[in-house]
Amino acid sequence: MKLSGITVLSIAATTIGSTTAFAPSIGGNNQQSTTLSMSQSPSDTKTTRLQFLQTTTLATLATTLTTLSLPTPANAAKYGKLGAGSPEVIDPKSAVIDTDILATDAVQAAISSLKGYLGAVKEIQGALKANDQADIGPTLRTKFDFVKLRADLNTANSPFDEDTQRGTDRIGRLVLQDITELETANKQKEGITRSEKRLGIMNKKLDKLAKAFSDYLAFF
Repeated sequence: MKLSGITVLSIAATTIGSTTAFAPSIGGNNQQSTTLSMSQSPSDTKTTRLQFLQTTTLATLATTLTTLSLPTPANAAKYGKLGAGSPEVIDPKSAVIDTDILATDAVQAAISSLKGYLGAVKEIQGALKANDQADIGPTLRTKFDFVKLRADLNTANSPFDEDTQRGTDRIGRLVLQDITELETANKQKEGITRSEKRLGIMNKKLDKLAKAFSDYLAFF
């Protein structure tokens, strides 16, 4: 919002006039206990208070007008398809990584585990494609132990700088959330056929998991 110089002056004049009109009048017979009232006459006090109000009003108005005239910052750029388009996830090509930490056995083992998780997702996708009524719960609990999965994600994340870690952390949270929701969607009452709708939800979660692990591994 941009205001012209004439508009600014008009607002300022109106505001100052209002301040003057409503400035409190201090009677000469009233006794004050403050140092200011003891050292100044009532008329001096009134002038000082009026000047103070006018100055404060102008300062506030100037700040407001400056804020209104400032350009609105652009929204944070999103990194394409990675991490569900999150503004927290940067392009892997821009990632800052400590090569010494990356080369450690612990980090290399964690990266290998991430590849294994991606392979497990594809294995489950194949099982559901072969049998849309397959119970994938046992495979999920075996292949995606949450304690180990969290440890692998944290270890794999350690070579990155803070900006990169904010993005990879988000991907890790999405992985854990999708696995939890996938396990919930898999639960089916005995004797009840899995509906097309539920099957669609499961396949969608598996697609998201495959993408999340692929996105994470792209940083290496």
